[in-house]
Amino acid sequence: MNVNDIKGAFTKIGALMDDNKDYLISLDQQNGDGDLGVSMSNGFKAVNNMLSGSDETDVGRVFMNAGKAFNEASPSTLGTILSFCMMGMAKTLRGKTEADISELALAFDAGLNLIMEKAGSKPGEKTILDALYPAVEALKLSSDEQTAAAFKKAAEAAAAGSESTKEMRSVHGRAAYYGDKSIGVLDGGSVAGKLIFEGLYDYVSKGAENE
Repeated sequence: MNVNDIKGAFTKIGALMDDNKDYLISLDQQNGDGDLGVSMSNGFKAVNNMLSGSDETDVGRVFMNAGKAFNEASPSTLGTILSFCMMGMAKTLRGKTEADISELALAFDAGLNLIMEKAGSKPGEKTILDALYPAVEALKLSSDEQTAAAFKKAAEAAAAGSESTKEMRSVHGRAAYYGDKSIGVLDGGSVAGKLIFEGLYDYVSKGAENE
């Protein structure tokens, strides 16, 4: 993937966040602030606006700029967490004008590690990590496959991971106050994570069809 691919992928993800804004809001209203849909829509819109006016070709710098734009437009908890992910990816991809699946998987891994370090969270705690972590693991295991096939597996893993949050108890943020009452409720952040990989797969699969 090069910068043009990243722009295309962010466009797909942004459209999905817009389409699912009300759904994300309704999920977040169950045990959060209710602003998840708005913050995700605003964050990805800001990134896409920034990218449309950028001629940067360094993939790492693009992700660093994306993280900054996202954080400014979406100063929410999840907005900050996704900014950490983008900035972690940026460090790994710095100096590259394109990245293959293996390099992207390593970059995602670095992004998740930065989230866990900064937020003090880990998979299994009913957060976005429960979608992102299995998706990245699937991508790492599929790095020798065709791009579309690898991202399909990652998207499927993200969806399954998100669904698994229904059985988890919230331990972070406002949702933690609900304790056992949070069990049985789908985590909105994990759905946002699922949509990210759904958008990535949508973009790369359309590219594969056109080859």
